[in-house]
Amino acid sequence: MVKRGSDESTADPFDTTVWRAVGDPLVGARARGPLDGTGVAVKDLFAVAGQPIGAGVPAWLAEQRPHTRSAPAVAALLDEGAHIVGIARTDEFAYSLAGTNAHYGTPPNPAAPRRVSGGSTNGPASAVALGQATAGLGTDTGGSIRVPASYQGLVGLRTTHGAIATDGVLPLAPSFDTVGWLTRDVRTSAAIARVLIADDEAEPPHRTVRLPAVESLASADVQDAFTSTVEKLTAAGKLPPAEPLELPLDLLERWVAAFRTVQAWEAWQVHGPWIAAHPGALGADVAARFTQASEVGEEQAAAAREAAAEARERIRGWLLGSVLVIPSASGPAPARDASEERMGAARDTTLKMTCLAGLAGAPALSLPLLRSADGAPVGLCLLGAPGTDHGLLTLAAGMEF
Repeated sequence: MVKRGSDESTADPFDTTVWRAVGDPLVGARARGPLDGTGVAVKDLFAVAGQPIGAGVPAWLAEQRPHTRSAPAVAALLDEGAHIVGIARTDEFAYSLAGTNAHYGTPPNPAAPRRVSGGSTNGPASAVALGQATAGLGTDTGGSIRVPASYQGLVGLRTTHGAIATDGVLPLAPSFDTVGWLTRDVRTSAAIARVLIADDEAEPPHRTVRLPAVESLASADVQDAFTSTVEKLTAAGKLPPAEPLELPLDLLERWVAAFRTVQAWEAWQVHGPWIAAHPGALGADVAARFTQASEVGEEQAAAAREAAAEARERIRGWLLGSVLVIPSASGPAPARDASEERMGAARDTTLKMTCLAGLAGAPALSLPLLRSADGAPVGLCLLGAPGTDHGLLTLAAGMEF
């Protein structure tokens, strides 16, 4: 049976939509430390000694050999007392935000059972929400930690770009790929951060930044819940005084287009040759995304990198001494039987929110502070200046949820 995190679960201990491999534990702790008893679900992009990387693609997995050593992030957790419960599912090559893998199915979302789990760190998120792991180790390129955290009512941290080595982690778009994790509470997330991230060097925030243009992308009920929650937190002194900033929608559209283009270009450079040699290996939605990526030319990619650099400078300027608050997603998780059109619309509007952290290389923390009109969870996201990961967690620790 599965060695669980701090909670027991009545769910099937080997739900194959959640897990590729599990153990009791799968990999034991290598030493005693501050993470003693912490069971970790590892996204199937990380090298784990004795295991291959499957990346959510059966044809890819069939060609892989077990790794001889674990990725640095995995090794660091094991050295400080954590154990690995198992290897958890991901969307194909992590190129999705939905959590609906065409080969392995959709992991459960216990916080909203008739809705999708969110991707691409979908397996680790479900394992944590089900109580089968204390923490889920994953990656975040365009929101793949924050979106499942938002959809499942979890705490999800995308770390400062480059703060944690990505050696031994299968890439998607290296300009934006980061290591992160999901937990059920801030305390556990902070304990993991103390193991994996150096101390903050940037100053703590003294103001809260709001972007009305970004907030307007959320559904009306989420906008109302977001505004009410931020006002309450600010009035109670749990967030610094708020200041709205103008972001023209045409500029935001330019930024998200640059993000998507750079992401697509890099994703095709990483995976394109294998995909071209394995027609039919991917589900229709991810295959279509990679087909579009294959059409991005060098000049288009170069122009997008310039636009992304401009966005990075602008956003980092806002974040100096500040915390930016936005919804973690444009709404609650779509229904499991939602149409492709509905899934695509949710992805497109959410990516306009989540791309800001990726463009800035900034840490972003999703907190389970909002609810939609029908009670489904939605996250409130804190973005800080690069190098303020611990500061975001300290700020979040003072918020009641």
